[in-house]
Amino acid sequence: MSDGDGGDVRTHVRRREYAAVVASLLFLAVMLTLAWRTIDHDSDQQEHAPGPGEASTSSSPSASASTWRYDPVAAPPVTAGQLAALPEATTDTSIPAAPVDTDRAAGTDGAVVHNYTTVAVYDAPGGTAFARLPPTQAGSATWLPVIARQPGWVRVLLPNRPNGASGWLDATRLDLARTPYEIRASVTARRITLWHNGQPAGQWPVAVGATSTPTPTGRTFVLASITDPTQPYSPVILPLGTHSTTLATYHGGPATTALHTWPDDSVYGHAVSNGCLRIPPDALTALRRVPLGTLVRIDP
Repeated sequence: MSDGDGGDVRTHVRRREYAAVVASLLFLAVMLTLAWRTIDHDSDQQEHAPGPGEASTSSSPSASASTWRYDPVAAPPVTAGQLAALPEATTDTSIPAAPVDTDRAAGTDGAVVHNYTTVAVYDAPGGTAFARLPPTQAGSATWLPVIARQPGWVRVLLPNRPNGASGWLDATRLDLARTPYEIRASVTARRITLWHNGQPAGQWPVAVGATSTPTPTGRTFVLASITDPTQPYSPVILPLGTHSTTLATYHGGPATTALHTWPDDSVYGHAVSNGCLRIPPDALTALRRVPLGTLVRIDP
């Protein structure tokens, strides 16, 4: 009995000692694992953290928002005198220093911006100011499509020559909105289509530019809405942010390409204009409701 009792006690002691050793080993393993993860996480951040202007490769939105966040490049200060001395970005001007859009066939996400005061236009985020952008264009508020973004900055299409002119704006000086519309025209098919949230909402035949005065192709935008009672061919004219490639001027104006109707409906489907897209009255009724700044893509 005593041997049995003594054996039970010794067995119990040995079990307690064994459990203590196992617990110690488990604690040590946990601590080593945590230390390894910390070192690995830190080294991963150092290896993959992007610099200014570089996109994050993280697949986690929360990690992207915290781990990879960096401060935007500040806009270089421009005095009132310096701003006034810059050329104005309007449909009437030509600014050779403007960076040209190199992706003329691409779409956008519908983002458009409005500058509520005159602002500087830069050649890059934090770069050199090369133009000033007024808050109105041809009697309408300035709304421009966003074609690229960097933190604190947006790249927009501009209304001046050369066609496809673009520039960067300080996003803190802007109102941001989104248009669900896009207008697409085909010079070859001589048709125009209104898209709404990625779905066709109307299609019409159009007259395009004649061989000697072709309609300019590439992406542009609805610049303004003009009611001019002195002209007989269209109750409303929708000038675009692009210009004739063969005419320097038309009737004293800057040869701005526009959407407008025409008194003779036999022109639709033909290449007869000075570069403008002549559209039927029902097309004008639909297109004049499209917000300013809406992207217009004109395919060859």
